[in-house]
Amino acid sequence: MGFLNKHQILERSPTLLLIATFGVVSIGGMVEIAPLFYLENTIEEVEGMRPYSPLELTGRDIYIREGCYTCHSQMIRPMRDEVERYGHYSLAAESMYDHPFQWGSKRTGPDVARVGGRYSDAWHVDHLKDPQSVVPESIMPKYAFLAETRITGEYVQDLLETHRMVGVPYTDEMIENAQMDFKVQADPDSDWEEMLERYPGAVVSNFDSASGITEMDALVAYLQMLGTLVDFSTFVPDQSR
Repeated sequence: MGFLNKHQILERSPTLLLIATFGVVSIGGMVEIAPLFYLENTIEEVEGMRPYSPLELTGRDIYIREGCYTCHSQMIRPMRDEVERYGHYSLAAESMYDHPFQWGSKRTGPDVARVGGRYSDAWHVDHLKDPQSVVPESIMPKYAFLAETRITGEYVQDLLETHRMVGVPYTDEMIENAQMDFKVQADPDSDWEEMLERYPGAVVSNFDSASGITEMDALVAYLQMLGTLVDFSTFVPDQSR
């Protein structure tokens, strides 16, 4: 009965309740956060991960701008039904260069963490222009205007420099060649070998089969790399962490 009376006093006093709530949240926060300061690295480094290429990064910004993350998550959970449908569960390292990350939890549409290489460029373009022509039951809106919106990569060098400021390891060479790399990734007839040395595994293609670079090119370039950088046939989790 004494405990009940004390609890009632706490409930009836907004100030005491606020102080007690703050204390509980503070203790819980310290328990969760404090250990991170004693770890050398909170994210397991995985072979194959690299920063986004200039065209991929531009496409990622378009993905965010159009709100794609509100219907498509990028986080495959380590559960049997998830893995069987989408592929290997997502690793924290796969989002280490995302600012902000695109994990999400809402799936009006399927998870896209492993969509890279699963469909052709033409499929993606058709799907973005008219989703129902590819998936009749889809409620996804049309994004045909992306193929009509030309982009030049005028500010892509500034974009890379900004991401370097928040920890993405873009080198001086990457930043210096940003605009050239932006252009050659969408032009298979160009000299793109040096670009691939800087961004291994990047897909080089005229993604929307049109002349010039469009927002459609950038978005498809981004989608085609998702989940392709880590070789899961050889990946072995670090059990010591």
